Amino acid sequence: MDRILNLLGLCARAGRLASGEAKAVKLIRSGKARLAILDLGAARNTSKSVRDACHSHAVKLIFVPEGRLGAAIGKPGRMAAATADEGFAKRLDELYGVQNTIGGA
Repeated sequence: MDRILNLLGLCARAGRLASGEAKAVKLIRSGKARLAILDLGAARNTSKSVRDACHSHAVKLIFVPEGRLGAAIGKPGRMAAATADEGFAKRLDELYGVQNTIGGA
């Protein structure tokens, strides 16, 4: 999980991450988002909003442990984010897949 969070921080510093529920959902609804990230500590309404937008627009959604998203991107309290960058999205998806297999990194 640390590799995923480190890459999220890099993505944010590169200016390739829309963080916060409103910006993330806007990017998803625009059709430009390639991947969305949701903190497991997000409020029910935030979670529903992001999940529904991802489902409606066929955007892959990954989850990070409670409180870790904001810390990783240097913006405490952020519970949702999305990226339109294909390279970052692909690598985050790969790392997330490895993380969720037995013996993952």
